[in-house]
Amino acid sequence: MTVGALVIGVLAMGMAAAAPSPVGTPAQHADSLLLAKGVNPHPAKLNIPPARPLSAMAQLGRKLFYDPRLSGSGQMACASCHDAAHAYGPPGEISVMIGGHDMHTAGFRAVPSLRYLYRQPSFAIGPDTSSGDNDAAATLQQQAQTAATHDKVLKTAQAPQAAAVNLVPQGGLFWDGRVDTLQQQASVPLLNPAEMAASAPEAVAKQIEQADYANDFRGLFGPNIFKDGRLLMAEAMFAIARYQIEDPSFHPFTSKYDAWLEGKSRLTAPEVRGYLAFNDPAKGNCAACHLDKPTQDGLPPLFTDFQYEALGVPRNATIPANHDPAYYDLGICGPYRTDMHDQVQYCGMFLTPSLRNTATRKVFFHNGAFHTLDEVLDWYVNRDLQPERFYSKDASGKVAKYDDLPAQYQSNVDTADAPFNRHPGDQPALNKQEIQDIIAFLRTLTDGYNSAKH
Repeated sequence: MTVGALVIGVLAMGMAAAAPSPVGTPAQHADSLLLAKGVNPHPAKLNIPPARPLSAMAQLGRKLFYDPRLSGSGQMACASCHDAAHAYGPPGEISVMIGGHDMHTAGFRAVPSLRYLYRQPSFAIGPDTSSGDNDAAATLQQQAQTAATHDKVLKTAQAPQAAAVNLVPQGGLFWDGRVDTLQQQASVPLLNPAEMAASAPEAVAKQIEQADYANDFRGLFGPNIFKDGRLLMAEAMFAIARYQIEDPSFHPFTSKYDAWLEGKSRLTAPEVRGYLAFNDPAKGNCAACHLDKPTQDGLPPLFTDFQYEALGVPRNATIPANHDPAYYDLGICGPYRTDMHDQVQYCGMFLTPSLRNTATRKVFFHNGAFHTLDEVLDWYVNRDLQPERFYSKDASGKVAKYDDLPAQYQSNVDTADAPFNRHPGDQPALNKQEIQDIIAFLRTLTDGYNSAKH
């Protein structure tokens, strides 16, 4: 099928920003020709957060974000793992960061980016249709039991909204969604013995009281703020959260794709082909989970549906914790999240991250099992066609498919949604050229694009 024919098909499925005309009409063919040339046929006006001066609270948060003295070692700041030069993600290629009080302790999970978290919803199970307070709201466990009896609708890039009826885990921060606010998120690595390894809130308070910005705390919170270490800790974490919410560098929306959405740039031929494969439910089907259209009120797409998937990523032998054959990271149902351990239907599920700036990363998935986009796409396409390439073998020499999940939870792995619906002997969903085209498109999601130079 030619690029032009693919364009017509994609537009007919509603991929344009505005409602498309029927296939075969002059307007439809005009749209096809424009997209084939890399032009967005229906540019949109994006509702991007305006840049404003940082509040005093956010300015204080910036100082805290870059201060290694808050850690137990005195050598690790928030910015050590969340590097601004790497889209607030990990600065290197190792699967998990090294920290702890001695700076020799390996972490357990790959570091996610802090960019574009300002719109992350709270963790819940069910369709995202509720609003307001509800004193009789169901508990997470009750929501999970209801979801377990609900028939699942497949997710496709053609109609990702159709899956909104599914009752699924969604929202929250970290790979397992165990906290809901950036304030909570900031405190967890600070006190984690494998990360920043601060011994207690009181120890952090003592370091802040001796810091050159201590008077900032007194000015914002009064002279008695240092008499209550836990209150001081809460205010410090709130300041870090405000920094992430207010500073445009955490949500710049300056990618080539953003410019293309507004009609200010053209995609190259490989980028167009990648965009089409990304949105093709029979090809990449990526847009089923990584939503790439602006919201109805013009908010730029975040390239995530905020939901969770069990993908069966291979076990990463370079993580020291995995040297223990009895250790498994089960995502939502543990071990770092403890309130959902009985909801075994979610074992192995991890948060779907934004794909923005994914081309800048060297560590992918919750366990950092892959280090390049080529590896990631190769695995997506061939996971079930050539499992011997990715998984270890058991004592009998048989390929241990989904080897980072105990056998009793492997039925949770997604084998229904394309491209995971293939079986040995089937043709792969993407060929090598299509994989490279999707990677070319993913590179358009990197912030820092300057349309004046292109």
